[in-house]
Amino acid sequence: MTPLRVLCLDIEGGYGGSSRSLYESLRHMDREAVSPEVWCFREGPIQARYEALGIRCRVTGPLPRYSALPRPSRNLLAIGRTQVAMRRARSMLGELEGATQRFDVIHHNHESLCLVAARLRRRSRLRQVMHLRTNVAPSLFARWQARTIARAADHAVFITENERDSWHGHGLAVPRESVLYNIARLPGERASPDPRIPQDFRTRVACISNYAWVRGIDRLVDVAGALRRRGRYDVLFVLAGGMRLRGSLPGELGRFTTLQDYAAARGVADAFLFLGHVAKPEEVLRACHITARPSREDNPWGRETLESLALGRPVVATGSYDRFVEDGVTGSLLPAYDVDAFADAILRLADDAALRDRLGKAAQTRIADLCDGRARAADLLAIWQGVR
Repeated sequence: MTPLRVLCLDIEGGYGGSSRSLYESLRHMDREAVSPEVWCFREGPIQARYEALGIRCRVTGPLPRYSALPRPSRNLLAIGRTQVAMRRARSMLGELEGATQRFDVIHHNHESLCLVAARLRRRSRLRQVMHLRTNVAPSLFARWQARTIARAADHAVFITENERDSWHGHGLAVPRESVLYNIARLPGERASPDPRIPQDFRTRVACISNYAWVRGIDRLVDVAGALRRRGRYDVLFVLAGGMRLRGSLPGELGRFTTLQDYAAARGVADAFLFLGHVAKPEEVLRACHITARPSREDNPWGRETLESLALGRPVVATGSYDRFVEDGVTGSLLPAYDVDAFADAILRLADDAALRDRLGKAAQTRIADLCDGRARAADLLAIWQGVR
């Protein structure tokens, strides 16, 4: 049998969850059935990992990306920038169009590649799969993005039912679609704890994500303040990722350049350990007891959530989707953010090791059932084979 030739477009180069998820899928895939190639838009740690697998991985530089934003003015600016990027990337786009002759399927690993997919649809008969990994706020621009994806993609892949329902609400209708949970590695494949994280008396709470206002990471500064008001100095928040405060942020946040500066101004700098970008976030999770996800979206999980649960670390999150973080079963799921309720949830886990252990074991069982590498990689391969 001739292997299926698949070109995968990776926007992150290993610095984000979508990139790591694609890598895990390809790592577990039957290589006699598929011959993948990956084009990364930026240099990063993922290239060496692909090389070790014998998968060709090329760094191309950026291609145009667009995702709908909540505010109309921001969307107009984003569309303008994308049009400029389309002109600047004309040569690379032409090379991509030419490369489609060598492949059977192209996999767009993020919905922000919708305009690239639309261009390829006009100029190529290559089958296209679009992986939709985020929720976007309802707007005319979200509906326009959904229509663009619908015209370009032969198959839409959603990472949970939550994203599927959200995009359906924007009017997305694609000939075929699937829900495919991300892969999470099992504990036996993990490395040692990150040595920079002190193993002292404090309960260590991990948060792994680059700063974005919608992710709500700054809320942990408020939670740290609430804990201090209760006389609790035995909780350490361990933050991994870029913490630069970009754009026009609301309120007091807008006066600061980094989250470190904001925490210092609020008098809780010693409640935080800022690690910056980490190549192996699993080492951070292994060194901590709990993971926090105080999102401003109804999105109580992410790649770090799956990896935390796989390690047996319960998660405290906000939102309604409970496939992964289920209140009282695998962690604490708060329907809405409240600083005192979030602090309460952390303290319940901090003060009850038996509870942490019980929730952690249930979390590992759930992830083993839903996020098995071989099973989910086989599902993705079946999707590619189905659109050929």
